[in-house]
This record gives sequence, C-alpha cells and structure tokens, in this order.
Amino acid sequence: MTSVARNTPATASASASASVPAPAPAPAPADGFQRAGALALLVAVALAVAVLVALSSLAWYERRVALDSAEDRAALLARVLEDHVTRTIETAALTLRTLGDGVARQRSVAAANGAALQPLLSQALLGLPFMRGVAVLDPQGLVLASTDPAELGLRLDMAKLGSLPADGGIRLLPLLPGRGLADLALRNRSARAAAVSVLPLLRMIHAADGQPLLMLGLINPDALATYQQTALADSDSEALLASYTGELLMATEGLAFDAGHSLAAHPVFRDWLPSREHGSYLGGGALPGSRVVAFRVSRAWPLVVLVEQSEALALRHWADNMRRMAVAAAAALLLIAGAAAVVLRSLRARVAGGSALDHAHHQVALRERELSVLLKSVQELIFRTDAAGVILFVNARWAAISAQPAKQAAGQRLQDLVDPADRERVAALFSADERGGVRSTTASVRASDGSMRRFDIAVVPLHGHAKVVGYAGSAVDVTERHVAEQRLQQQLAFTGLLLEISPLPVSVFDISRRYVTVNRAWEEFTGRQRADVIGTPVGHALTPTEVKLHASQDNKLLTEGGIIRYETQFSHCDGSRRDMVVTKVLVPDESGGAAGILCTLMDVSEFREAERATREARIEAEEASRVRSEFVANMSHELRTPLQSILGFSELGLVRGREHPKLAGMFTDIHASGQRMLALVNDLLDVSKIDSAVGTFDLERCDLRALVQAVLRELGPLISRRHLRLQSFLPDKPLSAKVDPLRFQQVIRNVVANAVKFSPEGAELQVRGALTDDGEVHLSVADHGPGIPVAEIEMIFEAFVQSSQTKDGAGGTGLGLAICRKIVEVHGGRIHAENRPAAEGGGAIFHIFLPVRPTGEAHALDTQMNTLL
Repeated sequence: MTSVARNTPATASASASASVPAPAPAPAPADGFQRAGALALLVAVALAVAVLVALSSLAWYERRVALDSAEDRAALLARVLEDHVTRTIETAALTLRTLGDGVARQRSVAAANGAALQPLLSQALLGLPFMRGVAVLDPQGLVLASTDPAELGLRLDMAKLGSLPADGGIRLLPLLPGRGLADLALRNRSARAAAVSVLPLLRMIHAADGQPLLMLGLINPDALATYQQTALADSDSEALLASYTGELLMATEGLAFDAGHSLAAHPVFRDWLPSREHGSYLGGGALPGSRVVAFRVSRAWPLVVLVEQSEALALRHWADNMRRMAVAAAAALLLIAGAAAVVLRSLRARVAGGSALDHAHHQVALRERELSVLLKSVQELIFRTDAAGVILFVNARWAAISAQPAKQAAGQRLQDLVDPADRERVAALFSADERGGVRSTTASVRASDGSMRRFDIAVVPLHGHAKVVGYAGSAVDVTERHVAEQRLQQQLAFTGLLLEISPLPVSVFDISRRYVTVNRAWEEFTGRQRADVIGTPVGHALTPTEVKLHASQDNKLLTEGGIIRYETQFSHCDGSRRDMVVTKVLVPDESGGAAGILCTLMDVSEFREAERATREARIEAEEASRVRSEFVANMSHELRTPLQSILGFSELGLVRGREHPKLAGMFTDIHASGQRMLALVNDLLDVSKIDSAVGTFDLERCDLRALVQAVLRELGPLISRRHLRLQSFLPDKPLSAKVDPLRFQQVIRNVVANAVKFSPEGAELQVRGALTDDGEVHLSVADHGPGIPVAEIEMIFEAFVQSSQTKDGAGGTGLGLAICRKIVEVHGGRIHAENRPAAEGGGAIFHIFLPVRPTGEAHALDTQMNTLL
C-alpha cells in the first residue's frame, strides 16, 4: 500500500504523457552544455553555503532555547520544592498550635503528670513522617512531656535554641546537630557530634494555671532531602535548602556539602537577596563552573530553596542534536554534491534516455489504469487476484494479521486462506458471471496470535479485452464490531433473563402508554398473560381515579426525568387489595430521548400491616405505662396521709406510754411498721417519678470524691454501731463528672447502706474510685457479706426483687437498687454487681461507671435532660 501511495503522482503524470506523447528533445550544443554545467555548480555551492549558515543559526538558536528551557525547568522545580518545604513546616506549625491548645487546657503540666500528655503527643505524630518528635518544656529547658518517654526529665541547653518566640508565637530556630532532645540536653554537651541534625520549631504557650510553657517540635531535614531527591530524580539537577542568612540546612546527594555549611559567597545570597525573592540565571553556583541556577524564598519562613544544574548537562541534549544536525548537514552537502554530479551526468544522458523515457511512460500508464481500479476499495488489506481468485499481490498488512507471510500468500486461492466455514461465500466472490461493481462478504481469518479476526471483504472485477482478467479487493477488520454485536445480544439475553426471574412485577410501556413487555412476576400478580397484554393500553382493571393518578406521574416523569417513586394500591389476581410501591424510570432511545417507561411494583402490604400493628402496640404500652405510673403515684400520695397520722399517734403513744411497758411496746411496733411503710411509699414515689419523667435532675460538674466522702461521714454512726472497718481508696486527682449531687449521693448511700446492712460485725468495707482508660469514673463498694447467687445478679436491680440470701434476715422493699440503676442510666452510666472470690473473703462488690464529658458534651447532656424531664 505504501508503494502504491508513493507512485500515485508519478503514475498520474505518466498517464498524461502516454495519452499525449512528447517529442524527443534535440541534442544540446557543447557550449550550452558547459553553461548549464557551470550554472549547476554555482547552484550547488550556493545551496552548500545556505545549509552551513542555516545550521549555524539553528545551532545558536537551539542553544539559547535549551538554556532558557533549563532555567524555566529549574524555576519550576524551585517553586515545587519551596511549596513542599513551606507546607511541611506549616503542617508542623499547625501541629504545634493544635497540641499547644490541648496542653494549654491542662490545669497543670508539672513533671509528675506530664507523662499523661504522651499519648496526645504521640497521636499527633501519626501521618507526620518528617517530625522526629514533639516535647513540652518549661522556660528553664526541663522536658515535661515528650513523644519519647526516655526524654522525660531531660534539661535542654536553652542557649542552643537561641531567642524564644513571643507569647503564642511560633519561631523556626537555626539548625542544630543531633537526632533528638537527648543530644540537646545539658548532660550531653560533651557527647560526640551527631551525624544527623534537626530543625527546631518553637512555640510559647501558657497552661490553664498560667504556667509558661514551650512547645518544641523537631523537624527532620533528611525527610525534606528525600522528597527533593525524589523530585529531582529525572532532571540531572541538585537542590539546596538554606536559611535566609546562608546557612545550609540540607542538600541532595550530588552536592558534597554538610549541614551548617555557609553559602554566604553564593551569588544568590551575595547579589540577589534581599531585593528579589525568586529568580533564575546562568552563572556561578554552589559548585565551580557555569551553572543554571534558580532560587525561591519561602513565602512564610526564613528559608531559601536553590536548584542548580551544570551548563554542560543542560546542553547535553542540544549537543546530541547538534551532532545529529552536523551529520544531516554533511549528508545534505553530499546530497548536493551528488545531485550536481547527477545533473551533469543527466545532461549527458538526456538524449540517450529520451526513447527509454517514452517506453517507461507507456508502462506507467498501463499500471495507472490497474491501480486506479484497485484504489477504489482501499481500506486496510489490499490484494490482487487473477480471474480464478488466486492471489497475485497482497500488501504488508497481510503479514500483520495472518499467520502466513505475504510471500506465501501469493499463488494461493483467497478462499483457502479463510476459515473453512466461510470458504463457500468467499469463493462466490470470484464466480464467472456478469455481475459488475463491488462484490462483498464477511469471513474469518486466523491471525498470527492464533485468534480469529473477522473481515468485511470487497472485490471489484478487472476487465480486459471484454472479459474479466482478475480482481482487485480489500478487507476491513471488523472484529471489534462483530464482538460488540455478539456481546450486545448476550447482554440483551441476560437483561431479559434478569427481567424474567425478578420477583418484582415489571412492565415496560411506550410513551403512548401501551405495553411493550411484562415479566412472569407481573403475570402472576395480575393474572393476565403477556400475549394478551402486549400492545394494549395501560390501565386495565384500574378505576378512573387510579388511571388519572398513574397518568399524572408518567407525565411528570416524561417532563422532569430521573426516577419517580410513589405508593398506591393495586388489585391482586386473588381479588385482594395490596399496598404497592411503584418505581418508574425512563427508557432512552437512540437519540437520547424517551422511548418508554420501565415500571416496577413492590408489595409492601405486610410491612404496612406490621407498621400499623407496631404503632397500635406502642400506643397501648405507653397508655398502660402511664396508667401504672399515675396509679402508683396517686396511691403513694394517698397512703402518705394516713401514714403520717399513724406515725404521729404512735409517737404520741410512745410519749404517754412510757410508764406502761406493754403499751409502749405496742406503740413501738406500730411506729416501726409505719416507718417501714413510709420507706416503701417513698421508694414507690421515686420509681414513679423516674418512670413518669416527673423527677428533676439538676446537673452540675462536681468532684465525686467530696460527694462520696459526705455520704461516708453520714453513714459513719451506722458503720460504727456494727463495728465495721471502712477502707476508702480515692485518688489524689479530682474525679470530675457532671451529675445531680443529691441523686448521685442517693445511689452511693443506697449501695453503701446495703453493704453495711449485709456485712457481719467486725468485717471490712472497701470504697474505691479511679479514672479508667476509656474516660469513665469507676466507683466500687465491696463487702464481706453472704454474696449474691449467680442467677440473681441481674434480677436484684429489678423493682420489688431481693436476693434470696438477704431478704429473710434484712427486710427491705426491693426498690433501692432499681432506683439506683435508673438514676445511673439517666446520667449516661451503668451499674452492675459481682461476687468476690472466696480467696478475698467472699462477699459482693458493686461497680458504678459514670462518663467524664468535656464542657461541650455536658451542655448537650443538660439539653437532653431538660427535654426528658
């Protein structure tokens, strides 16, 4: 095909020459030949000079372009590296600000409790590989907290850090040798010089108690160097990072400079700063020789990024191009010399070649007539056969798509080279009939990789002497289209199968609202067969109101597009009415418009029935709970009035019956029974208040230690009467939580009183308090009583339930622990009990957990409580 395209203009010219033969030129005279030869030599010299001048100009221009391109590339790299350095230090500064704010909220950051800040500091370093560590210092350099626990208690040489920043400010300090705080500590002054260095970042803050603190972050310059080395990997450039005063902080591997090296003599610091913050030039640099240099000052920090490249490396590609251009120029000069020699020789051979040229014109004209027919069907593969279909010529494309080379295809019939299933159709292309024009078919050919390729084959008969002398043809590879058509058919079959097995009734109807197809689920739901439905209008067995509803939704979908979903009722084939969710979406046509509507139905009747049943059950339960709570509250209030009279008269009887022991004993029994009855009524009132949301919870942030100690002092006489030993293990740090003090003390009082009641005389009680790792306050009360049966550990927190181990001997209403659990749950906490091991003396232990919330969460809880109560 390439040779045909190259010869097309020549053959066209030859055809014109053949139709109008040109007369042979007359021999030129000797002097005319000499003048023509001299002119040819002059033209050759002029062309040679022009080539040399053009090459020199182009070489100079390309050199200037190469240097400008190197400067632009260096400036771009400097900008990228400066942006990375600035964003890295800004990230470190933002980390110090965030950590500083968290540390500032601490009441005290003394060395004794500074270790508690370590998780906060370590968590902040996650995802910051360029940070070696973060520490909190006092103004004298004592390390109060650090990401490395081994650095706690170190004292830094503050003179190494230089001047401190202003209050709340952040300052980037000069580069220091060492890997961490241990290298900066006073006791390591005499240690050997560290092989690495750090870039300190310092911020001044104040703790909540006004204590001045320093947040110190150590930036790893090697991390910056690694990024810069990676960024410059393919650019033959080197990068330096220096302070604004010219101190080298880091350099890439190609520059043999150590950190701390002075760059004051560098042209950037000597001639460009501070008048320019960025620029590029060709001249001196960090290394000797002419270099392409670009620099950029950080937009936020006193840092300068420099990118350098030697002029020789910048011109390396230019030099290679110049060598190739020199070779091309030499070839051009040789070509000019050869052309001059050819011209001179052609002048001599012109007369002798006239007759040969005429003969060539006739041959070219004949080939032009054949090729003009062949080019009518040019697509990808081009071939020529004889009248029997035997291949005479096939282009190079055949070797790329067939397992046979082009030479082996010649002499074979085309139908023998295709798949056996297609040979009969291909052989029909070369039948001896009177058909004219293009003959075409489709056939498969085995490709060189073993795969089958599909081709559209077209041939055109070539006529000569009133008969067919051969065929010219072409073949277009349509494998992708053939595969796409097969996949489309598979996809259509798959889509139809999905539609058929879908459990949801599905139908498709056109924009005229006539059914196009339905699935089996639709047939089963409606009781109609698709053969009776397709082509009929939508709306069979629907009322006019329902038809109007669905038509309006269809119009809305056609107007607005998207997906429409609504709920209505349909009649099932069994005659029942079902709640259905209808989903509709447009089916697009070839032009992107609407060809129809796809409609699916989902039966939600059972779901709606369950919703109604649940709603009715909830209403009944709420009503029953309300009636029960009101009944308990009313009965409790009604019982308090006669109880007050009974207690009053019993107390009067005790006073007046002191002289009559029998009478006094009777009134004592009446008074004790009334007290127990009053305690029961009060507990019932507490339960009813909490259940009916009548109780009041006034939340405030308190130190729970003081509330617990107040309850223990209150119960001190009871503990003393039973000769119990009370052990209180409360921490020195506050146990702060947001609670209702009275309600919380009610819980502690009830639990401790139970422990006192069930403990044998002379036993030990233990009250403990601590702050858990999950951020909760944990209080526990342990006794050496009879314990709780395992099956009753959860039951004892239910109303009117007592442990079988204690209810006979201790009495009680069985409401105390139920009230405790309700109060703790309202506070967002939890309470549970467990038995102590026999090795520890047995007994029971009650655990109380309350959340410790920051101010924002406590305010949210206040809002929730006020809404509830």
